[in-house]
Amino acid sequence: MTLAVRAQAEELMDADDLDPAVYADVVADLARVNAVTLAARPTMAFLKRAVTGRRLRLLDVGFGDGDMLRRIERWAMKGGIEAELVGVDLNPRSEQAARAHTSADSRIRWVTGDYADQGGKWDAIVSSLVAHHMSHDQLVAFLRFMDANARCWLVNDLHRHGFAHAGFPLLARLARWHPIVRHDGTLSIARSYRPAEWPVILHEAGIDHARVYRTFPFRLCVDTLR
Repeated sequence: MTLAVRAQAEELMDADDLDPAVYADVVADLARVNAVTLAARPTMAFLKRAVTGRRLRLLDVGFGDGDMLRRIERWAMKGGIEAELVGVDLNPRSEQAARAHTSADSRIRWVTGDYADQGGKWDAIVSSLVAHHMSHDQLVAFLRFMDANARCWLVNDLHRHGFAHAGFPLLARLARWHPIVRHDGTLSIARSYRPAEWPVILHEAGIDHARVYRTFPFRLCVDTLR
């Protein structure tokens, strides 16, 4: 597969008829992938710079297993930050999986639905591994929504890079992750963006104050934090 052009094939986990139990296994393994690949690092670094007081109102779009919001909740509690944390995901299977993997005393609010229905002034809107699932038009609309409804926002996504694309199948096989994770993880890298592609997208969205940057390993992030 050539990586010169972003792939457009649909990922298996996005199939409408995927069994909820299988979906739960897939997103649980994706949470393990996130842990191994240090996926939370860019989001936590962003929040440590973004949160200057003792209150945080945050929206996480496309929460999947909910592992990122659980990480944020633990960080906020440890830091004495009063956090209102809301996750929204179009897939009802995500809410089922997130609730199953979240302790009963958590105050995270899980919402099944469209992020566009969650308008209002958020301190921050974040997403992780979501942008590459969107079409071009969907991504532009998402960027405009975040910019209009949050003080600052972060897109934490993959970098379409040959080494990552070649290496992930080997890592997934060694870790014995779910076959759908092996397939979709490789495709996700092929569906993601390169640094030079983001300025064009941001310009179309009417956003001229965002920065695009790489983080280790093979993450490509965009944020509006000054």
